[in-house]
Amino acid sequence: MLNNLTFSILIPTYNAGDEWATSLQAITLQTAHISHKIIVDSGSTDNTVKIAEGFGFKVVSIPQHQFNHGATRQLLVELSKDVDICIFLTQDAILVSPDSLENIVKAFDDPMVGIAYGRQLPHKNAKPLETHARLFNYPDKAEVVSIADVDKKGFKVFFCSNSFSAYRRTALLDVGGFSSDSIMGEDAIVAAKMLEQGFKKAYITDAAVYHSHTYTLSEEFKRYFDTRVFHEQNKWLIKNYGKPTGEGLKFVKSEIRYIYKSDPKYLFKSIASLGAKWLGYKIGKFYNNIPLFLLRKLSMHGYYWE
Repeated sequence: MLNNLTFSILIPTYNAGDEWATSLQAITLQTAHISHKIIVDSGSTDNTVKIAEGFGFKVVSIPQHQFNHGATRQLLVELSKDVDICIFLTQDAILVSPDSLENIVKAFDDPMVGIAYGRQLPHKNAKPLETHARLFNYPDKAEVVSIADVDKKGFKVFFCSNSFSAYRRTALLDVGGFSSDSIMGEDAIVAAKMLEQGFKKAYITDAAVYHSHTYTLSEEFKRYFDTRVFHEQNKWLIKNYGKPTGEGLKFVKSEIRYIYKSDPKYLFKSIASLGAKWLGYKIGKFYNNIPLFLLRKLSMHGYYWE
């Protein structure tokens, strides 16, 4: 118990990989008491479940085809009924310090904070593009925002990430929980709904995880194809908060400056990566007119189209 608030650690898994034990070990080192540790596993064929059980996690298994970013996380919420705070991690996120969980839970000392998310740092062996992405999206300045900040922050006002996030359970249920209709962005949808209900969103920099990816050009295309599908499925976000174009341009300029200064040999990779993202985002607009078999190939979340 921390500040009279109880919390659970909730992780959706599928073939978690080589860093899985490291991720779980970082959880065991936390200073705060964890009421429940639960994973929902979507048919792993490696030792993901065995390792999780060895670290004291309750395991609930579902068929792979039933996984959905929103619905699976909502199942995890329902499995932890008797806690105040639901903390989500992804299987590849490694808590940086033993007080990371304690620090993110402290955000809820403010009774109007409905959601908090932690800082994501690049892995120590991260390449320049993934390093820049983390530094751009997760700066070293903490903040608490409300709906009053929408004019200043625009589309970014509801940005958050379930790679390391915490939700006041009652607030999450007040807005209907996680959506199962959207291909991705279940965290952003909830954050926007919470802001509209008068709750605050906190970004906590002293609660951090190591979490970054090196994507191929094909994967960058697919990620941004899915991002456009998400935007098309949730046009109310753009209607209420404006287009994400401005943030996209800021990212492009920031990445090119960062690569030029830090490691110019990655400039070609940067330009190619930005081009793949742009193309994926443009084509994603027309997903409703694309045959199902092709959607599965263009999307990073091919299972969504089953």
